[in-house]
Amino acid sequence: METAVVWFRDDLRVEDNLTLADAVSAAETVVPLYVFDPRRRRESQYGPDKMGSHRGQFRRESVDDLRESLQDRGGELVVREGLVEDVVPSVVEGVDADAVFAQTKPATEEVEREHAVRDALPGTVDFQRRFTHTLHHLNDLPTPYDRIDDTFTPWRKEVEQGASVRDPVPAPERVSTPQVDPGVIPSLDDLGFDTPPHDDRSVLPFEGGETAGQDRLQHYLWEADRLREYKSTRNGMLGPDYSSKFSPWLAAGCLSPRWIHREVKRYEDERVSNEDTYWLLFELRWRDFFQFQFLKHGGNFFTPTGIRNVEREWKHDRAAFRQWAAGETGVPFIDANMRELNETGYMSNRGRQNVASFLVDALGIDWRWGAAYFEERLIDYDVASNWGNWAYQAGVGNDSRDGFFNVLSQAERYDGDAEYVHTWLPELQALPTEYAHRPWRMDADEESSYDVVLGVDYSEPMIDVEARFVELQETRY
Repeated sequence: METAVVWFRDDLRVEDNLTLADAVSAAETVVPLYVFDPRRRRESQYGPDKMGSHRGQFRRESVDDLRESLQDRGGELVVREGLVEDVVPSVVEGVDADAVFAQTKPATEEVEREHAVRDALPGTVDFQRRFTHTLHHLNDLPTPYDRIDDTFTPWRKEVEQGASVRDPVPAPERVSTPQVDPGVIPSLDDLGFDTPPHDDRSVLPFEGGETAGQDRLQHYLWEADRLREYKSTRNGMLGPDYSSKFSPWLAAGCLSPRWIHREVKRYEDERVSNEDTYWLLFELRWRDFFQFQFLKHGGNFFTPTGIRNVEREWKHDRAAFRQWAAGETGVPFIDANMRELNETGYMSNRGRQNVASFLVDALGIDWRWGAAYFEERLIDYDVASNWGNWAYQAGVGNDSRDGFFNVLSQAERYDGDAEYVHTWLPELQALPTEYAHRPWRMDADEESSYDVVLGVDYSEPMIDVEARFVELQETRY
C-alpha cells in the first residue's frame, strides 16, 4: 500500500494507538488527519450546545500536542474544518490514498459520521476501523456485546475472570507524511468559542494533549504516590489529588485505558497492590461497561424511557432548569457544584451524582436536559459515560434500583466542614457549618448577625428541600 489516511477522532495520541500503528505498518506514507466538524459544536435538541469553551480549548490543545508528536516522528498532522464526510474524501482524493484507517466508537452520531465517510469514499479505497477506546477489546469479551448483562456487577465479575487486557501498542518511531498543506489549527474564536474563564479554585488546570495526560499520570502515581489511597480519597471535593483526574484525557483519547492499566500494574509491582489500586481498574471497567452497553442498545439510551422502557412523567420547566444550571437553586451543595462546573468544566463524581439526582428526583425534570447540559459543560465529556450515568440516575438505565441521593445528608457527609460550599459560594463564608448546608433554618436575627439575607445575598430555596426528601423517602422505600 502506498498511501493511507489516518482519520483521528477521539484518539488524539500516538502511544497505544492501533489505528496509527497499523496504518504506518501497512503504508509507505501516512497522512494523519483531524477534522474540526461544526456539528460537534452546534446547539443540541435539548437546548445546550454540544460543546462549550472549556472542552473546546482542551480539544484544540490536544490537537496541537498531537501535531507536535507526529512532527517529532517526521510526520505532520493535516487539520481541516468542515463536515467529515466532505473533508475526509477530499483529502483522500488529494493524496491519492489507498485506504483510510479510523477509530470506531459505539454511539449513534459517531457511527453515523463513520458510515457517512465510508459511503462517500471511492469504491477502490479501503476503509479500516479500529476499536481503541476501551480497556478490554470488543473481541476479547467472554460474552458477545449484544448478549452481555445489563447490570454492571455480573458483567464486571465475568470480565475480571474471563477477559485479558491487551498490551499497549508502542508509538511508531517514524511517521512518513507526503507533501501536503498541513493547514492551521483554528483559534477558539475561529471555532466560535469565547475564552473559557480561569478560576484559581479549579482542581487542576487541565491542559489538553497526550503530553499533559502522561504528565498527570506520572504525578499522581509516581511523584505524589496517591494511588495507594485512591479508594479512600476518591470522593473528595477540593484539590488536585483526591482522585486521578484522568477522565479528560481518556475522553479525548489522549490517554489509552490500556496504557493506564499497564502503569497501574507496574505500580502494583514496584510500590503496593491493594484495594485502592484495584479500584482504579474497577472504575476503568465501569467506563468500559457503558461503552459496550451503547454498542448493545444504541439510540435507546437517548429516549425518555431509556433502555428499560420506564414510563415517567418528566417535567419540562425551563425556568427551574435554568436555576439548576446556573447554581441558583438555594441549596448550597447543589449550587456549589454547578458553579464549579460552569467556571472550570469539571465536577467531582460525588457532585455529579448529587446534582443529577436533584434535577431528576427532587425537581422531576427530564434527565436528558441534564445530560445535554453536562455534554456542553464537561471538559471530560464522553458520550457513553455521560448519557449512561444520567440514565442510571434517572432510573431508566442500567440500574434496576429506584434510588435517589438526599443531597442534604450527602453534603454533611462529604463536606462536613462546609469547606467546599464556602469555596464556591463565597457569599456564605460567614455561615457556620450548621447553616452553610441549610441556610433556610436561620431566623431573621441570625441572618442579620451573619449578614446573609436569603433572597438578597443568596437565593431562597426553590423548593422545600427537606420536605421533598422526606416525601421521596416515603414513596420510594
